[in-house]
Amino acid sequence: MKIIEIKNLSKKFGTLTAVEEISLVVEEGKIFAFLGPNGAGKTTTIKMLTTLLKPTSGEVKLNGFNVAEQPNETRRSFGIVFQDQSIDTELTAYENMQFHAILYGLAKKLYGERIKELLELVELWDRKDDLVKNFSGGMKRRLEIARGLLHHPKVLFLDEPTLGLDPQTRNHIWNYIKNLNAKENITVFFTTHYMEEADRVADTIAIIDHGKIIAQGTSDELKRKTNSKTLEDAFLVLIGKTIRKDNGSAKDNARTLAKIWKR
Repeated sequence: MKIIEIKNLSKKFGTLTAVEEISLVVEEGKIFAFLGPNGAGKTTTIKMLTTLLKPTSGEVKLNGFNVAEQPNETRRSFGIVFQDQSIDTELTAYENMQFHAILYGLAKKLYGERIKELLELVELWDRKDDLVKNFSGGMKRRLEIARGLLHHPKVLFLDEPTLGLDPQTRNHIWNYIKNLNAKENITVFFTTHYMEEADRVADTIAIIDHGKIIAQGTSDELKRKTNSKTLEDAFLVLIGKTIRKDNGSAKDNARTLAKIWKR
């Protein structure tokens, strides 16, 4: 089953074309990596998928809902974990989860069990009453992942989920994500600059550059196509070795989450 369908999707900002006529299909229950250099169009695409930006043209369906025409149904179908922290460090782990559950309108008799289930899954139940400001970076990321799953989404968007984490913690985070993918049949759509992560965990990969999809397939298919030994080598063959400037600016991700919830 196709959980995400993108057809001829474009986004223009004045004379700048950030995303140009891209088409993608993501199958339900798969782990999908969306790769590209800084400024390639990844963030703009994800914002259109998550109702934060309206496409200039083209169509997006998520869980069968037209993203532009059925935004509320779409928002109930996904969870999102931003690259930068968006949890309240002055609250406890449980309070962060509870606040998110209330924003999504979950019934109290249901969200208590769900919070316990998810905190146990990411091994934070014994720290539920601790302030998040005392958590390590890896613990905060695990809490954000658990929070993004509270409302039983069909798709979980992860933007650079392991950025800045040590190798051991990165490995644990991906183990949690893979377990969640298997346990709840949740589709994972993620971005990363760690090519070995995409190589190891992604079922399928798409590479975007200058707003266009330039390659799609499994890691092995991309390696064969470029006659490369590693996915990183294949990536560099496809997009070149020139350092790109990041045209975006830092965002307040807690505020961005609030925009999603309030719409």
